[in-house]
Parts: sequence; structure tokens; C-alpha cells
Amino acid sequence: MLQSEAMAQSSPGLYTLEDVTAGGRTFLKNFYPQYISRLQWIGDQAVYVEGQEILLVQGKKGSKVLLSLEDVRRIIAHDNSFSEWKVFPSFVSIKGHPNWIAILSPTACHIVDVQSKSWVRSFALTPMVGGDNYTLLELNPTITHALVRSSDGALLITPALKSVTEKPSFELVARNEEDRILYGEAVHQREFGIEKGTFWSPDGNKLAFYRMDQSMVAPYPIVTITEKKAQVAPLRYPMAGDASHHVTLGVYDLATRSITYMKSEGDPEHYLTNIAWSPDSKSIFMAEVNRAQTRSDVNQYDVATGKQLKTLFTEQDDKYIEPTYPMVFLPNSNQEFIWLSRTDGFNHIYIGNITQGKLRQVTSGAWEVTAFKGFSKDEKKIFFEATKASPLEMRLYSVGIDGSKLTDLTPDKGVHNTQLNASATSFIDIYSSTTVPRNIQLRTASGKLIKTLLSAPDPTKGYRMPEIELGTLTSTDGTTELHYRLIKPLDFDPNKKYPVVVYVYGGPHAQLVTNSWMAGARGWDIYMAQKGYVIFTLDNRGSANRGRDFEQAIHRRVGTIEMEDQMRGVDFLLEQAWVDRERIGVYGWSFGGFMTTNLMLTHSDIFKVGVAGGPVMDWSRYEIMYGERYNDAPNENPEGYKANNLTLRAKDLKGRLLLIHGAVDPVVVWQHAQAFVEQAIKARTYPDCMYYPTHEHNVSGVDRVHLNTTIARYFEDFL
Repeated sequence: MLQSEAMAQSSPGLYTLEDVTAGGRTFLKNFYPQYISRLQWIGDQAVYVEGQEILLVQGKKGSKVLLSLEDVRRIIAHDNSFSEWKVFPSFVSIKGHPNWIAILSPTACHIVDVQSKSWVRSFALTPMVGGDNYTLLELNPTITHALVRSSDGALLITPALKSVTEKPSFELVARNEEDRILYGEAVHQREFGIEKGTFWSPDGNKLAFYRMDQSMVAPYPIVTITEKKAQVAPLRYPMAGDASHHVTLGVYDLATRSITYMKSEGDPEHYLTNIAWSPDSKSIFMAEVNRAQTRSDVNQYDVATGKQLKTLFTEQDDKYIEPTYPMVFLPNSNQEFIWLSRTDGFNHIYIGNITQGKLRQVTSGAWEVTAFKGFSKDEKKIFFEATKASPLEMRLYSVGIDGSKLTDLTPDKGVHNTQLNASATSFIDIYSSTTVPRNIQLRTASGKLIKTLLSAPDPTKGYRMPEIELGTLTSTDGTTELHYRLIKPLDFDPNKKYPVVVYVYGGPHAQLVTNSWMAGARGWDIYMAQKGYVIFTLDNRGSANRGRDFEQAIHRRVGTIEMEDQMRGVDFLLEQAWVDRERIGVYGWSFGGFMTTNLMLTHSDIFKVGVAGGPVMDWSRYEIMYGERYNDAPNENPEGYKANNLTLRAKDLKGRLLLIHGAVDPVVVWQHAQAFVEQAIKARTYPDCMYYPTHEHNVSGVDRVHLNTTIARYFEDFL
């Protein structure tokens, strides 16, 4: 049996869970590949932070100090907040100002010129001495105003302070009406690529913001236990088939201090997403998706009147459509824009014109564009990241605006994460592969290597590591290639029998198997392989980065095709003489928790032990936007909802199943696990339970070591 104290003490060459868990005391030292802290661009200058200094990367000369904490204390002497800082404070670069950075203190956002080492201006985050601090949301593009939010839900704009004696002022844009009507918040459960709720115009004089009326959505009772008497923190959570919130888009004009709402008509339960401004700040564009998520109209609005000017184009799909990226206008054009779409079955780049309805395809092929990164300095090329080289890889490419000269700028195999500088003449390339822990390079826009900033040493050196394999299987129906990762136990002997843990996610928007360090495996996987387990992971149909048809295979029957593919992986395992077929377990979180429970209930003859974290047990109790996209509405697909409602099948549980849930989970509410347990009680089946009282949808930070210990111990005890 595993004990947490014993697990915290390493055997020679073996990892502990403190070593391999993000949040563990020795994670960064013993397991995580070396990195460069806060590496980024300030204009065209590549910089990073060491201790109390921002260091400037210099060609072959190494680096030099660009700005120190002592400089900050001198430059911003009127703010004594920095006197107690031990490391350089948080900062971001300012687009359009190659030498400016914004530095945050508890009471203000300060703009500093790193070249002249001078104070430029500040934005107050508190209305008065001793007053409540406001949260900075974003600066406008001209750096003349800042958008902030007060603790009571007010959305306010404050002008820049250009002298240390100037007193701050705040303009009220809108104030949240309790939890019923919210202003400037991310809407639609952060689906459709929505990450925020406010959008400055390019000229900095207008602010677009979401207004979300969720009064028709019944409050859901999240209960917190940090006070002496537990408190209810209601959450307006729209469940599949029920009423959804109503969203509109307003525009606040700084000159007139007035709000104009865009007259988006039709079903008030439609989704407004992919908000974009025209370069002249006179129009707003947004994708309006019907609740069924089968149609998206990209519409243009006049911000002065709120009137809809035209529908630029419409995209439709019989199953579902999911616009995720707002349009981006071509440089120096008020007409032409880039649009990402899966119209041809894979996510690709198109160019449109606001005066024409037709989109022109720029990239094509059986691969996915995963991110638009920018335009070249001469404005003739587009930079983007894509899976063109392999479904397991992400690389940076350039292509002519006319679709010519598609070029791989990162030819090293692996998963690349890139950042272009302000002038798009160079980029930072951070990548890893199964053989490269982490490489960080500076390259020119043509891909030529300027300098290698870091070749991280293998952090596993000195440790006894299991063998990690990547492979492919063909789906049971023979139509689809599926990628898997297999981690064999330490000191693997093919003449022995080993227990297996299948780690699964299986849902949209996630890919677990990649050509990255350790093939994308988590530290827990490595730890368990060192303990003598086979760890197997397969990306089934429905998962990310394989195109529309691969994902849409799950439509209206969530859990069916995914489970079929996972069992294809299990069949492969059972063909191996070294697999102990009497000791197979499964573990997953969120969608993976749903998959784990489904596999345990459906294939009780195969799976002896399972751990389901934050599991969806009844899709009618999950949020509308995600749930209805893949299942349709409950009244449209009653058979599908019944088939994937695991609470109806609690009687089928035979093995040992541990349910883990955050008690204040706002994503998959705790009711899912509780409803399953209630049905298990009635059916006289016996799942085990563990909950984390103050955690939301996942257990992060230092408590994750406790989580990983709990899961490891469960498999040790019962598998």
C-alpha cells in the first residue's frame, strides 16, 4: 500500500510524486525541462527576466540589462509599492510603442519607456487613498484610457495620469445588476473561442462590450465552506434543453458618453461571437450562430446607429458549426480580411472582402491551421501554425496572400510555440519533441537561425526512465488511423505480465498524443510506469486537430464512437503477451471522467478499476453550448441523451470506481457525481468517492500532489 510520506522519499533513480506533479516542491528542479523565464518581445527586442532584471537578448554577445527593479523604483518613485518586491514585477509590452511596457502595482498601471528609462504615464487602479482597488481589464490601443472593474461589478474607464499630482477620475460605462445582468464579461460559457467580454476600437475612442441577461437562467447553488457557516454562491448555469441567456453587444462612445446597442435580431438565444472592429472604427463584425449551432451569419453593424449593414457570408453544417476566430483585416485595408473556417473539412485560411460575399481559400490540405500569427513586414505573406507536417506536430509556416510559396519555417520535428516580433522580421521558437526536452531559438522571418537561446538538458538524466513508444492503429471499421502512446514499465521484461492503466480524455478540443517531450505524457504516467504499470493513451475520433469529419463522428451519440476506438486500443493491448488481462484499469478527467465511467459500466469484463475525475454523468445537466453542439437538444435526440446518461446505468458497476470532484466545480457541477452515487445506492452498487472542498473543475497548485497520491494509491490498492 502506498503512503504519502513514503512517496515523498525517493528511491535511487526513481521519481516521487512531488517531483513529477506541477505544484510539487521539486517539480521544477527534478522533472520540468529548463526554460527561460518570461521570454517575450518588447517591440523588436527579445527579453527575459532573471530575478530583479529584464535582460535584453543580444546576437552573439549574450545579453545585457535592459531594466532593473532598482530602475523601476527610481522611475516610479511616487509609487512605493515596489519597495518590497523581491523579483521584477509583472509587465506587458505595448503594441505600437516598441519601447514601452506596462508595469502593474497593486494601485496603478504604469507605462515606462525602457529605452530612456523614464515614466510615461499611469492609470489609477484605486479611486482614492485607502479605497478599494479596481481590476485592470485592458488599455485602449492609443494608451490614453484604461478599462477597469470595481469589486461591485462596475465597468469603468479612467484616463491616463500624465503627472504624479494629477487626481484620477473614472467614467461609469455600466454596472452589473447583481448576477442577473452582466456587462463586459465573457459570455456563452467561454465557448466559440470567447475569452473576454470587452473590445476597444482601433482608434481607442469606443469600447464594445457584451451585455448578458441571464435572469431567465435559474441560479445553481454552489456552496462554499470557507466561512464558519457555509455560504451559497449562486451560479447562472444554462443546462442543455433549458432556457439560455440573452446576449447583446453595446458600444460605449468616450466622446458622447453614450451607449449604442447593435440591433442583432432573431432568436435572443443565439450566440454572438468572433467580435472584430473595422480598421476605421466605424463598423463591428460578429458571427451570429443559431442555438442549434448549424448556421453562422457573419454580420456587419454600424456602431453609430447599431443598424445591421449586411451579412457578409453565411456558413452552414448539417451537424454543427463552431466559429472560433474573429476576422483579421489585411494591413492597410478596410476591405479585405482573413477568416479561418472548416468549410472544406479542415481548418484553413480564407480571404474575404466586405463588399463581396465569397471567400477565397488560401491554404488547403488534410491538415489543420491551428493559429493565425501575423503578416510579414512587406504585407505579402501570412504566418500561421499548423499540423501540416504531422497530426502530432505543430509548426510555423508562411504562405503568400495569393496562396503561393507555402514554407515551413520550423523544420525541426516537434511541437512548436512561436512568437513574432512587432515588425514580423523575427520570431521566438520554443519547441520540444520526443528527443528534445526544450529548445528555444531566435529565427528570422524566413526561418534562418539567428541564435539558440536554450537547449535544455534532459531533466531525466540520473533517473531510471521507462520506455515511451508512439504508434498507430486502425479503427475497427478500418476507416481511420488512430495515434497512441504506450509507456512500458521500468525494466520491462516481455516474459512478465503487467497491469495496465488506460489514460483517456477522448473529447473535442484536446489532443493527448503528440511528438513533444515524453510524447505528451504527464508526470503521473511516468511515476506509475516506474511503479510497474503499463500506461496507454489513444486519441479517438472526436478529439482535436484531425479535421471536421474526425471530430463530428461523435455527433448525437457522444461516448459511442469514442468508446469503440478506445476498445480498439484495448484489443491491441490484449494481443500483447505481457499484458495482464485481469488487471486493466482506466483513468480520466472531465470528458475523460465520462469516458472512464462509460468504459467501466459497458466493459466490466475488461476494466477492473477506474478513476473518474470531474465526470459528466448526464449530458442534459451539462451546459447548453457544448452539450447541444455535440448531442443536439434533449428533445431532438432523446435516444442519444438516454444512451450517454450514465446515472441510468449505475446498476451496471462491477469493478472498483473512484469518483473525484471539486465541490465548487462551475464547469461540471458536483451534482453529476452525486446523481450517479444516488442511483448506485438504490441499485446496491458501490463506487468510492473523494471530493476537494475548495477546488473547482480541477485540482491545481500544491493540492495536486494530494490528488495524484490519492489516484496512485487507489490503483495500487485495487488493481
